[in-house]
Amino acid sequence: MTTRRTLLAAAAALAFSFGAAQAQTILKSADTHPDGYPTVEAVKYMGTLLAERTGGRLGIEVFHSRQLGEEKDTIEQTRFGVLDLNRINLAPLNNLAPETQIPALPFVFRSVAHMRTVMDGEIGEEILKALEPHGLIGLAYYDSGARSFYNSKKPITTPADMAGMKIRVQQSDLFIAVMNALGANATPMPFGEVFSALQTGVIDGAENNWPSYESTRHFEAAKYYSQTEHSMSPEVLVMSKISWDKLTPEDQATVKQAAKDSVARMRELWEANEKSSEAIVRAGGAEINAVDKAPFIAAMAPVYAQFVTDDALKSLLTRIQAVE
Repeated sequence: MTTRRTLLAAAAALAFSFGAAQAQTILKSADTHPDGYPTVEAVKYMGTLLAERTGGRLGIEVFHSRQLGEEKDTIEQTRFGVLDLNRINLAPLNNLAPETQIPALPFVFRSVAHMRTVMDGEIGEEILKALEPHGLIGLAYYDSGARSFYNSKKPITTPADMAGMKIRVQQSDLFIAVMNALGANATPMPFGEVFSALQTGVIDGAENNWPSYESTRHFEAAKYYSQTEHSMSPEVLVMSKISWDKLTPEDQATVKQAAKDSVARMRELWEANEKSSEAIVRAGGAEINAVDKAPFIAAMAPVYAQFVTDDALKSLLTRIQAVE
């Protein structure tokens, strides 16, 4: 009798264990950055929080290093529910949701602190909600640092220095317009192709933040880094609406909160990574120069005129500029 009870108990435990395993949902998340990059580690941390808060029912597997494609590809995969989560820059979303163009505008943020205050608040939430009609649920913003120009030819100190330069940009009409306004030849190109394009002379330069410039080894092929800091457009963590709708309201709230709670971890890692990356590229022989930003800002007038067109976008811009 005791043996029978023992066997029944073991079978029940096995069935329970099998049921729990079956109930577990692992969300697939994409990132173009390499393993160890602050955004990658932040989403991993979010996965840890989810597992803790749901008793292991929810978790996240991060596919880093462009394993699932470039951002343009993974956006489509996320919209159609092939991917559950995706960490992307706002720029590739500009043509989908016009509201995302405003925080991506050059020189719209006065500082990192200004950007964080805007995007963590009511304005940032409005922009996240603008993604929903396009099959994406905006969860949180991650820092993307200040983007500056780098090239293989010479230091850039004024817009005139960029005349005729072939500069890689993200696949965004806004970033193409920025290059045109500065007299450069915009070359839209997936991020993963930039290093070889710099080496072979297909492009003269690109623009990005310290960690991306360092982690991709772009500083080895384009040693002139000019601190224009023209863009502080943040990254955004999104979820497929198809995947979101499969969750209970309670789990949706848990996912949203875990994403928000991962932001502080990301920023802590980012600040340390930024300092380390700058030190590495300086030690590696990159030539860094400061610039007078005033002429670059003045050159952006036609860009603002082209992209801030209707009353809603003008209001959004005015409200961002008014934030202290």
